[in-house]
Amino acid sequence: MRSNKEQLAHSIRAAGKQERAELVIRNANIVDVFNLEIMKGDVAITNGRIVGIGDYEGEQVINADGKYLVPAFIDAHVHIESSMVTPAEFARAILPHGVTTVITDPHEIANVSGEAGIQYMLDASEELPLDVRVMLPSCVPATPFEHAGAVLGADQLKPFYSHPRVLGLAEVMDYPSVASGSDDMLNKLLDADHYRGHIDGHGAGLHGDAINVYAAAGIVTDHECVNAGEAKERLRRGMYLMLREGSVAKDVKALLPAVTPFNVRRCMFCTDDKHLDELVHEGSIDHNVRLAIQEGLNPLMAIQMASLNAAECFQLKHKGAIAPGYDADLLIVDDLEKLLIHQVYRKGELIAEDGQYVGAALPILPPPADLLKSVRLDRPEPSALHIPLKVHGDDHKQEALCRLIGIIPNQLITNHMQALVKVENGQFVPSIDKDQLKIAVLERHKKTGNVGLGVVHGFGIQRGAIASTVAHDSHNLVVAGTCDEDMLLAIEALQQAGGGLAIACDGKVHAVVELTISGLLSAERYEHVLEQLEKLHQALKEIGASDAFHPFVTLSFLCLPVIPELKLTDMGLFDFHTFSTVPLQVEIKEEVVC
Repeated sequence: MRSNKEQLAHSIRAAGKQERAELVIRNANIVDVFNLEIMKGDVAITNGRIVGIGDYEGEQVINADGKYLVPAFIDAHVHIESSMVTPAEFARAILPHGVTTVITDPHEIANVSGEAGIQYMLDASEELPLDVRVMLPSCVPATPFEHAGAVLGADQLKPFYSHPRVLGLAEVMDYPSVASGSDDMLNKLLDADHYRGHIDGHGAGLHGDAINVYAAAGIVTDHECVNAGEAKERLRRGMYLMLREGSVAKDVKALLPAVTPFNVRRCMFCTDDKHLDELVHEGSIDHNVRLAIQEGLNPLMAIQMASLNAAECFQLKHKGAIAPGYDADLLIVDDLEKLLIHQVYRKGELIAEDGQYVGAALPILPPPADLLKSVRLDRPEPSALHIPLKVHGDDHKQEALCRLIGIIPNQLITNHMQALVKVENGQFVPSIDKDQLKIAVLERHKKTGNVGLGVVHGFGIQRGAIASTVAHDSHNLVVAGTCDEDMLLAIEALQQAGGGLAIACDGKVHAVVELTISGLLSAERYEHVLEQLEKLHQALKEIGASDAFHPFVTLSFLCLPVIPELKLTDMGLFDFHTFSTVPLQVEIKEEVVC
């Protein structure tokens, strides 16, 4: 193997045509993301990097036949755990979609398994054909109003900065700790600035002075904007804007009006959280790009956002463009409108073709024992799911005024509703007619016995229950359903599986996706997980769940207290705007909003 000095000398000689390049791609329409133009010429590659554009000879020559040569895509913010597969299987799934680099935040597994979870994700992503760069989770747990499996302070994170693929501090979602200047948060921010200098934001629901606070703290990105006004607000304060299109949060169309030729260099794409089946069938960042083009964005501008902009934001100086000195991470596509990807190259090696991964076999790294058997939960007594309520007014009405979590399809945010709910024998009773289901969050890490209870509107489930150990961000066990019996059955199914997703109905378990690694990831190949997900979706149809959004991904985000407006943790209902827990039942003197 050549030394770095020898490789550099070899590349210089190939660039100067003193010797043949290792690989030359000819007859391509080359996308120039610097000038937003199409250029012609040979692309010469040596040592996995582009050494020249012009007229070159190569040891190997590929004829692009007039197709477009595009820089490979970068996902600017993604949680690999949301795919429910290991990093190696995640790589196999997204490489055919032209994504060769991801900026990932392992805060899902960190919330369950702490430092061991972060280390596993680093180890499991070593030497993959996918370049996995890591941002350290900033908020484990996300707030003090829930119980996660670990607590990670600045001292626990600091050693990870020595890893060459760690870039900085991931989405800072605990705004009150930033605004109040809490000691540990200040240490996290200072450490990130000292070691790497990049800090990601999470400005859900924040405006005005709150964005000033974030920017002043050194936070440079936000992926939580839901409208063009919020996007402009971030851009005006010098932040980078991430346009997200995941399984629940689908914001690209809403944010595109904020993108102009004058600010586009501060804009990029991310998926954040996207289920495996959607990654495989719909795509990753390639889907964001296609969607943006369909909405009228210049294709070259969309490609620039998906490549160069993200690379420069994260100071990946050898990525994001087709030019000498840049990694030969390249796509050959038929046209720039439909963006059908024919071939994917990583450092000059073909790794995917016509939608299939064709690279070397990728072994799955066995997880350490402490990442298994993470559902530490005794089967709850039926009474644990009872919601006692005081009947308002005449006893014969048998109704009570309660706060409801109102689902907004394809959004992470919820409505904070108030409505009358049915009461029998002093307890809440789900109503299919009113679409009012029972929801519970059970602490599953330390056997505290904590159970948070609430009422959710908008699932549209006609019968049965759905349960998951994917429950952002503390990843306790969350279950919602039409009756206690099926809810308890779904809980038991996840206890036996060691974590995952489950559907129970009419006294039977209809489907289970087994996620044995920290209750978040499968140890199986992604094809096996896809089969389990197909059965899950079929079972969702059987219980009458809405098809306007993804019920399980939506369920998982009903537990995230740092997203507006009303959420549920193992400690009870949480109001984002007061940043405090609130009682389920409302005094009748308060205004009823149905």
